[in-house]
Amino acid sequence: MLKKVLRKKYRAERMALTAAQQAKLDDLLLIQFQQLSLPPLYRILSFVPIEAKKEINSFLFTDYLKFRHPELQVCYPKTNVFQITMQAIATDDDTEFDANEYDIPEPVSGPIIEPKQLDAVLVPLLIFDKQGNRVGYGKGFYDRFLQSCRADCIKIGLCYFEPVPRIEDASGIDVPLNYCITPQTCYAF
Repeated sequence: MLKKVLRKKYRAERMALTAAQQAKLDDLLLIQFQQLSLPPLYRILSFVPIEAKKEINSFLFTDYLKFRHPELQVCYPKTNVFQITMQAIATDDDTEFDANEYDIPEPVSGPIIEPKQLDAVLVPLLIFDKQGNRVGYGKGFYDRFLQSCRADCIKIGLCYFEPVPRIEDASGIDVPLNYCITPQTCYAF
């Protein structure tokens, strides 16, 4: 299927989830995530879930990673919607967040961390395929950013749904995931 079709289908499926279903799926995702054998992590980029879009509760995963790696620095994206770029901003417990033009919460300020300094990125998505390609919201922020990360930076997708066989219009610009976690299993690519 094409990204446009998949985006519409899986956005609708996610919006149809009840709060109870979503909470259960988040718990199952975390159980699968805890099965990953990850190297020591020092800096990661995560994302703030957009509740109105019923995104996965990424805080469950960052809290778990901080427990496993007490020295972990968690960064969040700050976008430039005009240049279609984003930066990783280091955060702490006092970091303030504000909604950007797309109503996505972002850090107001903080140190910028270069993409090459990240050990892992938690990547938001709607659906993925069996080759590790993903469908996001279609702006390309993450693909552009991931192209600047180190080759050994671990790209982890989180998805409520099982993969489709193939995203027909995945291209060389798309950066495949290393792992994608679903409530049922962990896919490695």
